[in-house]
Amino acid sequence: MKQSANDRRPVWMMVSSMLIFGTIGVFRRSIPLSSAFLAFARGLIGGLFILLYSRLRRGRAENRLPGRTLALLALTGALIGVNWMLLFEAFNHTTVAVATLCYYMEPTLVMLFSPLFFHEKLTARKKVCAAVALLGMALVSGVTGGPGEGGFTGVLLGLGAAVIYAAVVILNKRIAGVDADRKTTVQLLCAGLVMAPYLLWTGGFEGLAFTPSSLALLLLVGVVHTGLAYVLYFGSIEGLKAQSVAMLSYIDPVSALLFSALLLREPLSPLNLLGAVMILGSAIVAEGH
Repeated sequence: MKQSANDRRPVWMMVSSMLIFGTIGVFRRSIPLSSAFLAFARGLIGGLFILLYSRLRRGRAENRLPGRTLALLALTGALIGVNWMLLFEAFNHTTVAVATLCYYMEPTLVMLFSPLFFHEKLTARKKVCAAVALLGMALVSGVTGGPGEGGFTGVLLGLGAAVIYAAVVILNKRIAGVDADRKTTVQLLCAGLVMAPYLLWTGGFEGLAFTPSSLALLLLVGVVHTGLAYVLYFGSIEGLKAQSVAMLSYIDPVSALLFSALLLREPLSPLNLLGAVMILGSAIVAEGH
C-alpha cells in the first residue's frame, strides 16, 4: 500500500498506537492483579482479538506454517510474555517514567548486538550514541547519586525487559514469509500461554477476585492496549517510510513520561530528565541517515 500525498491515515494510525502503548503503565497501576496474570490475560485477549479481526477481514483459513517458523514464533511469543511480566513488575517497583526509559534501552541493545548476530559494522556515530545512551541510563537509574525514584529493583526489571525484547527483535528478523497479522496472533497467544505453567506452579490462579472496574481495565488492556494497538501499528507500517516509522515510534516513551507526570504525579528529577533526553536523543540520532 503506497501512501498518497494527502493520505494521512497511516500517520494517525501510528500516532494512535504509540499513544495507546504510552498509557499502559498508567492503567497497570490501577489493576490489582499479578504481573504474570496480567501478561497471561493480555496475550490471550489480544491474540484472540487479532485472530478475529484477521478472519473477518480475510474470511478464510490460511495454510499451515512450517514447523521451524512455528517454533520461532512460539519462542518469540514466550519471550514477549516474560518481557511483559518484567515490565509490569517494573511499574510496581519504580515510576512509570523510569521503567519506560529503562525498557527503551532496547534499540541500543539491538544496535550493540548487531555485529554479533547480523555482522553489521558499528559506525563511529553509533558507538558514540550507544555510549551516550548508557550514560543516560546511569542518570535515569539513579546510580550516580544513590537509589533512583522507587528503588533499584524496578530499574533492573525494566532493563531485564529491554534485554528480552531485544532478543525478540533479533529473532523476528529470522522469521520470513509470514504476514504481520498471523505472526502477531501466534506470538500474542504464545505470550499468554507461556504464563500458564508459571501461574499454576506459583498458585497464581488461586484466589483471583475481580471487581467490575478491574475486569473492565483488564479487558481494556487486552483489547485496546494489545489487540487494537497492534492492528493500528502494523496497519500503519504499510503506508509509511521506515524513517517515519522509527521517528513516530518515539511518541511511545515520550507520551509515557508525560502521562506519568500528569496523571500519576511522577515528575522526573533534573538528572532523570537529562538521562531521558540522552537515551531518546541518542536512539533518534543512531537511526538517522
